[in-house]
Amino acid sequence: MNKIIINYLLLFFLSICAFANDLEKSNKKNIAYIVSDMSIPFWQIMSRGIENKAKEFEYNIKIYNSKNKAKEELISTVNAIKNKVDAIIVSPTNSSACVTILKLAKEANIPVVISDIGTDSGEFLSFISSNNYKGAYDIGKILAKKMKELHYKNARVGIISIPQKRKNGQERTAGFLKALNEENIKGAGIEQQVNFSLEETYKLSKKLINTYPDLKALWLQGSDKYEGALKAIKESKKEILLITFDAEPNFLELIPSGVLVGAGMQQPFLMGEKAVEIINSYFNMQKVEKFIELPVLGISKDNIQEKLPIIKRNVLGLN
Repeated sequence: MNKIIINYLLLFFLSICAFANDLEKSNKKNIAYIVSDMSIPFWQIMSRGIENKAKEFEYNIKIYNSKNKAKEELISTVNAIKNKVDAIIVSPTNSSACVTILKLAKEANIPVVISDIGTDSGEFLSFISSNNYKGAYDIGKILAKKMKELHYKNARVGIISIPQKRKNGQERTAGFLKALNEENIKGAGIEQQVNFSLEETYKLSKKLINTYPDLKALWLQGSDKYEGALKAIKESKKEILLITFDAEPNFLELIPSGVLVGAGMQQPFLMGEKAVEIINSYFNMQKVEKFIELPVLGISKDNIQEKLPIIKRNVLGLN
C-alpha cells in the first residue's frame, strides 16, 4: 500500500515539475527573426548571433526564412504576428519590402529591430547596420594598392553587385567607386545579382570578362558565391584579381595564399547579438539606441593575422 502511495506521489511530483517547466517556457518572451535568405552564410551567422544572445536572456527564437522572396517574407510576417510574438528582428529582402513589414508590425503594436539592409520608410525600434560606404571604400583602396604593386595600367574593375534597390548595396557601390576614382582606376560596369546562385555569379563574371578585354579585377559585393567568379577567371586564362565583401571560413586561407586579394568583412554574429540586446533593453524599459553602425573590417594578407580573433568571433561566429 505504501509503495502505491509513493508511486502516486512520485507521479504527482513529476507532473508538477512538467507543469512548472511548461509555465516557465510560456512566460518567456518570443522573438521572431524574419530573414531574407538562410541559404546565404551571412544570414546563417547572424541567426547564430541572435540565438546565442537569446539563450543568454532566455528568450524563445523562431526563424522565418523568406527564401529571397518578398511574398514569402510577407507570409512570414503575418504568421509571426498571428503567433503573437513579443518582438520582431528583420533582415528584409530589400529596403522597399521592409516598409510593409514595419506597417503590419506597427498595427499589431510589435516592436521591430532591423538588422542590416534597411528600410525606405516606417517606424522601428532600432536599425543595426554596417558602415557599408566606408567598408567598400577601404576595400577599394586595398585593391588599388595591389593593382599598383602589379603595375596594372589603364586597367578596369568590374562589379558584381547585390541589388541596388537595397540601401546597403547603394552605399557599397558609392564607397568603392570613390576609392577607384581617387586612384584613377576605371570601372567596367555593374552586373546585379538577382537569385544569388553560383551559376548566376559565374555567368555575370564571364560576361564582364568577355565584354572588357582590359579587365584586371572583379569585386563581388557578397562572398558566398565567390567560387563562381573564380571559375570564370580560371576559364578565361587571364590574370584577374578577385576581392569580395563579407567572408567565408576558408577565406582565412584564401586571403593569405593570394587567391583573394582581400575582403570587406561585416560582423554578422555581433549584429545578431546587438539586435537581441536592443530588444532586451526595450523589454526592461531601458534606453534604446535608434541607430547602431558597426565598422566593416578591411582585410588583406597584410592584417589578417592581427585581426584573426575578431574575425573568428564577430565575422564568422566560430567561437
